[in-house]
Amino acid sequence: MVAHTPTGVPPARPRARLRLRVLLAVVWQSGREVELMRRAMGFAALGFVTLVPLLIVVAAASPVHGTGFADWVVDGLGLSGRSAEAVRQLFSSPRRVLGTATALSLAACAVFGVSFMSCLQTGYERIWGLEAAAWHSVWRQAVGLAGLIGFLLAAAWSAVPLERTGAQPSLRLAVTVGGGVVFFWWIQWLLLGGRVPWRSLLPGALATVCALVGLRVFSRLVFSPLIVSSALSYGAIGTVLVVQSWLIGVGFSVFAGSLAGHALWVARLGRRWRGGRPQ
Repeated sequence: MVAHTPTGVPPARPRARLRLRVLLAVVWQSGREVELMRRAMGFAALGFVTLVPLLIVVAAASPVHGTGFADWVVDGLGLSGRSAEAVRQLFSSPRRVLGTATALSLAACAVFGVSFMSCLQTGYERIWGLEAAAWHSVWRQAVGLAGLIGFLLAAAWSAVPLERTGAQPSLRLAVTVGGGVVFFWWIQWLLLGGRVPWRSLLPGALATVCALVGLRVFSRLVFSPLIVSSALSYGAIGTVLVVQSWLIGVGFSVFAGSLAGHALWVARLGRRWRGGRPQ
């Protein structure tokens, strides 16, 4: 027997396909409007120049054992063996970093880190069609930077408790994935100055974490062997280029995740979001 649907009501499957097409169309159009790839490249370049030096110092001072910031990059890329060793050779040991750091350099790193958060805030505002925040909202960028450092430290710490036990992977997954959702949910609300409701920002946080998980899998499959070959062909600069490409992927995931969350909101309302209100 053939199932019939009530007159005028489209079947569930075509209706789902239609919603998916609308969602993809909104994401594509919005991505072109905000120049997604250019923003991802700016995110990577600014992050490498302004944020990475601060994170190197923070990782060196972290009580979590390891080789400092190099371990964070290795873990983010999902590297092991020769590719991991090639990345570790790019960064100084934690003892040397702390021995050469001065109060002035730490202050400069903090200021540069705030400028990186300004880049992130501008991207979020562009995605949601909001006007630039007033100059005195810079405190939000400083708080966001502190939150980012706290999240990275928590993610690094999650590899230590219950080490070599069956419960350790579950703990690490809960901290990195669950904490990532909470962080990207909060950072959007913070940098947007509360002009977009919490409920509207949750899909973007979920999409961002999903994109970052996908990037890690891609990095393990593609970037890991590419680092080895690039290091053999071009030396340290080859490894730097691969790490920079990975940072572009991180920036793309962060902005594309927020863009997908915005597109879901637009598709749900069937209208545009402008000035903090649906129109």
